[in-house]
Amino acid sequence: MSGSDLLLPDQMTLAGAGEALAGVLELRAGARREYDRVYYDTFDGLLHAAGLSLVHEDGHLSLVNRETGLAQAALAVARPGRPLFVTELAPGPLREALQDLADVRALLLLVHLRSHVRPMSVLDGEQKTVVRLALEEAVVAGPAAAGSRLRPRLRVTAVRGYDKARRDVQATLVQSLAFKPIDETLVDEAVRVAGGVPGGFRTKIELPLRSEERADTAAAAVLRTLLEVIEANVDGTVADLDSEFLHDFRVSVRRTRAVQRELKAVFPPAELERFRAEFRWLQQATGDARDLDVHVLEFDAMRDLVGRPGYESMRGDLDPLLDVLRARREKAHRQVVAALRSERATGLLSSWRTFLDGLEAANESDRPAAARPIGEVAGKRIRKVYRRMVRMGDAIDESSPAEDYHELRKKGKELRYLLELFGAPLYPADVVKPMIKTLKSLQDVLGRHQDREVQVALVRSLGPEVATAEGAEAALMAMGALVGRLA
Repeated sequence: MSGSDLLLPDQMTLAGAGEALAGVLELRAGARREYDRVYYDTFDGLLHAAGLSLVHEDGHLSLVNRETGLAQAALAVARPGRPLFVTELAPGPLREALQDLADVRALLLLVHLRSHVRPMSVLDGEQKTVVRLALEEAVVAGPAAAGSRLRPRLRVTAVRGYDKARRDVQATLVQSLAFKPIDETLVDEAVRVAGGVPGGFRTKIELPLRSEERADTAAAAVLRTLLEVIEANVDGTVADLDSEFLHDFRVSVRRTRAVQRELKAVFPPAELERFRAEFRWLQQATGDARDLDVHVLEFDAMRDLVGRPGYESMRGDLDPLLDVLRARREKAHRQVVAALRSERATGLLSSWRTFLDGLEAANESDRPAAARPIGEVAGKRIRKVYRRMVRMGDAIDESSPAEDYHELRKKGKELRYLLELFGAPLYPADVVKPMIKTLKSLQDVLGRHQDREVQVALVRSLGPEVATAEGAEAALMAMGALVGRLA
């Protein structure tokens, strides 16, 4: 089954559309219906990217194919009044499908629509329904742009086995009645009208850089895009909608710092030094909160380490440790909010944008690489970082301290950022993509090594706090077992 939407011709009313359709097609009209639908997706549009919509209607939450309108899974549930996490849904097909798609991201209310729909069936010579039509007029009910009317549209849907009939009907409507095809779905139009981003806000940086363009121009373009990601994630971080807002915020800050460090010859030294110090502060101010986010998110994995066969009760014994972690996380989040809402942070982001906008016009006497081609400048830095990383890796052996692994991981992350931001748009994909994939795999291995050490240190440091909690004796024993498994 497939379908498509058509816009009504200019000046045509819904009543006029019904009359026009009846003049060229044999129709059976259905009863006019009203719909009240609320749509949800993650901030970065993970469901949209999968061709799906999450819709609440008539007491059910349904995962719907955007092309066919068919529900893939549904659950009877009251309309969510706040951001929804997959783990809050009852076990079943809907939860399983969303778990694979949304993971730890919150499902946010995109738009609330109220629609009047007039269904019709297109009949063949044997009076069988071969195509379904639906004239729809929708109004945005919130949360933004309430009362805004969307463009009336006609949805054309084939009955199974009658795709050719659908194509013929659509051709008739376009050629004979001047209906206009539209690729934008009703919900995407509603999101746009309400001031949102159809498809969600994407954090992936994809700029069409040219090897011959000025290095400062290319660097400023990349950094402006990173700044947009940083700014877009501030409100979600402050509201604590989900942990990925802070994660994406920090990744973009790290990428910004990597460009500042590796392409420093395109910037005025004095101004660059000031901005580097401020972005370093921004990274540090949000670090504890992110670390605690990770510990809380991965706590079930720590339970699994101590809850092996024969010791299942120890899983629950770790509850006081989780309570302490959550309390610390709440405190760290309050500190993040204070930092992000401070004049220092807001002033930094504003002045950074102004600086980037004026970079190309700045004096070049102390910016030796500013006017050089970005392909040359970025290529040289990528080679240098790569060679440095290889030397660091060659120097590591079984006796190397953990700090050497940590530094190698940081250097690998730096190289990956350069490849993602500059290598991907400037060099062949079949060369760059395998390198990025390999670096990600290496970082995962090194990260697990480092994370274990961090977790051991954290669990040991929290002993005194857990010791004052109810159930402390069992909790401390479970923590000891956990350290033994992690070490």
